[in-house]
Amino acid sequence: MEKHAIQELTLEEVMGDRFGRYSKYIIQERALPDIRDGLKPVQRRILFSMNKDGNTFEKAFRKSAKSVGNVMGNYHPHGDSSIYEAMVRMSQDWKLRETLIEMHGNNGSMDGDPPAAMRYTEARLSELSGELLKDIEKETVEFVWNFDDTEKEPTVLPAKFPNLLVNGSTGISAGYATEIPTHNLAEVIDGTIYLIDHPQATTEKLMEYIPGPDFPTGGILQGKEELKKAYETGRGKVILRSKTKIEPLKGGKQQIVVSEIPYEVNKAVLVKKIDEIRLNKKIDGIAEVRDETDRTGLQIVVELKKDVNAEGILNYLFKNTELQVNYNFNMVAIDNMTPHQVGLKRILESYVSHRKEVITKRSEFELAKARKRQHIVEGLIKALSILDEVIAVIRGSKDKKNAKENLVSKFQFTEEQAEAIVTLQLYRLTNTDITQLEQEAQELSETIQALQEILGNERSLFQLMKKELREVKKQYGNPRRTQLEAEITEIKIETEVLVAPEEVILTVTHEGYVKRSSLRSYSASSPEEIGMKEGDFLLYSGQVNTLDHVLLFTNKANVIYRPVHELPDLRWKDVGEHISQTILNLGMDESIIAVFPYKELSEEKNFVFATRDGMIKQTKMTEFEPWRTYKSRPVASMKLKSPEDHIVAVFLNEGEQDVFLVSHRAFGLRYPLSEVPVVGSKAAGVKAINLKDGDHVVGAALVHPEGDTPVTIISQRGAVKRMLAQELPQLGRAKRGLMVLRELKKNPHRAVYMGADNELPLLVTTQKGTQHILDSTQYPISDRTSNGSFLIDEKTEGQVYEVHQMHSASVI
Repeated sequence: MEKHAIQELTLEEVMGDRFGRYSKYIIQERALPDIRDGLKPVQRRILFSMNKDGNTFEKAFRKSAKSVGNVMGNYHPHGDSSIYEAMVRMSQDWKLRETLIEMHGNNGSMDGDPPAAMRYTEARLSELSGELLKDIEKETVEFVWNFDDTEKEPTVLPAKFPNLLVNGSTGISAGYATEIPTHNLAEVIDGTIYLIDHPQATTEKLMEYIPGPDFPTGGILQGKEELKKAYETGRGKVILRSKTKIEPLKGGKQQIVVSEIPYEVNKAVLVKKIDEIRLNKKIDGIAEVRDETDRTGLQIVVELKKDVNAEGILNYLFKNTELQVNYNFNMVAIDNMTPHQVGLKRILESYVSHRKEVITKRSEFELAKARKRQHIVEGLIKALSILDEVIAVIRGSKDKKNAKENLVSKFQFTEEQAEAIVTLQLYRLTNTDITQLEQEAQELSETIQALQEILGNERSLFQLMKKELREVKKQYGNPRRTQLEAEITEIKIETEVLVAPEEVILTVTHEGYVKRSSLRSYSASSPEEIGMKEGDFLLYSGQVNTLDHVLLFTNKANVIYRPVHELPDLRWKDVGEHISQTILNLGMDESIIAVFPYKELSEEKNFVFATRDGMIKQTKMTEFEPWRTYKSRPVASMKLKSPEDHIVAVFLNEGEQDVFLVSHRAFGLRYPLSEVPVVGSKAAGVKAINLKDGDHVVGAALVHPEGDTPVTIISQRGAVKRMLAQELPQLGRAKRGLMVLRELKKNPHRAVYMGADNELPLLVTTQKGTQHILDSTQYPISDRTSNGSFLIDEKTEGQVYEVHQMHSASVI
């Protein structure tokens, strides 16, 4: 090889060049439709080839394999499967609004079943295809050589109706995709005729004639505003939903009947999806799903259980299955050899200018043909009038060539006329012929005049175009199938639909294990058999409904929200799911301190928070409405100012109450809750008590302003004391308060716990790990200066480490 024949190119150059060429090919010659006839090259080749082979609607069906072979051999040098697939699609009346091919045999189904192989099926062009191909032999469109330069093929079809809009198109190429919906033939023709008369028409005006897509599968299309945007720009999103009705059945039951589904949705997959919802119990209430489609039409039946919310279930299915889909317009077509995103008006304008060109070329072709014939007819009439002389001249000639020459020189016939005369058959010389010829001459001159009028006057051309469009509309027009609705229906799903109402037992343990158990599982076990880790104990246990909600508050001022039905449904003997498995950012030393189940948030109720460092606040219950990311993130319930600070008590306040606080150094303070301002969930609150240096709050309680509220105080030395909170006079917020234990000079008592009395036992843990369960109601009520009586011996067991209220497992 010669040295200079080797080129050194960078990879970027080679890749850029090759991929650029490939992309251009894919875009122009494969995946995108032409704006004029709405066909991709493979579709155009199939129609043209079948037409050329005479495989048309008025003739018999022919094996598909034969047609595919002809297309592949003559025009489309690609795989036979891609040609056959394109051919099958053009015959599917659930994909095309007006099919272009008629097929005998299995041509697939809405369930996504494959068609039979092409050796089994038979096909021919549909009658409407004939309208796309009409006048193709009259030099109306440009022809180019095929791949091996043996035949010519058209670059576009004459298209007597706007096929791009009628049958839509879908395709993906390099850098471009297209999604053009199908439309109603009659409406599109009306819109086109209006545009011919009013070239300045707005999209809005055109939409009076073409109000929206019309899918072969019917359905309901929603969103007039979105539709207008799509028609203006070529892009937009509308909602397409199934046609459904709710029918009553015997025994108070109902069923949802689906009679039309969205375009291009696979019915079998849809039915399977609905049945999976039933099987997986995503919603309760579906008894059976059946596909009852037969030759009379599509029908999917969703039979419901007794007394369920049919509307709610239907809404759930709209939202979670392809019973309703988004249809995304992306109208991209090849316009002047390049891809463009086009609006409705641009498509129609391109079609009108294409038709104008076709009619012009057709008229020129017919005019030339008519003139040629007129010339011949004139010659024949002249010849018949001097018939004997003509015959004498022909008889006296040597041969055909000589006869023609003689006719031209003797009678001034032209070459073409002389040819026609000498090839005339003798029987044509009968008497009647002259009148026939004169009649033909008359007709020809009228035809020529009409064609000249079309070519010379644009108005006449447009009149003809409209007339032809009306003929197509009259013959092939049919009512619209897709129902249009201006507004998009917002789908709201009530929890009641998703969740079967059921009474359950909710348990939350001190270490953060949460679960719900069915009443059956609870009553089948004894309460003590509850599943728990060693050393863990119940923080909350109660009967709630699956439609209820629960708020969990942590000591580090986080709130976790859960609908009860989302909690793990486990047996009474199972441990439960740790809250950290779903909540991401909890601290290591963070624990749940309070649990509040509720049916609905109340405007009247406030949460009260008190912290170790002596801060207090009230926050409306409604501040903790479910937030979007509740499944994985908590929200703040209070702002803590130091890392050591934590919440010591959370209450839900109803009505008038007092706050009662006790500090480590045994200062007690009581004042009206109304002195505590109601603030937002992220606020830090206000000072609750004036603490000495090194002191901190050990407990808080809400107590009655009048009457008796016993509280229990436990000291670090293990002393237990009960007193009435009302023994302390009502002072103001942020005061120091009064002592609630008598100060001793040696080894004084320091409070480690204070809580209002209730039936719950207290679990007291010492530094050496020994545990005592204490029923505080067994202790007498003492006065303010008493130090109570000892529960433990601090010399042997060490000081009290922590005290917790214990929930009992028996809740019913």
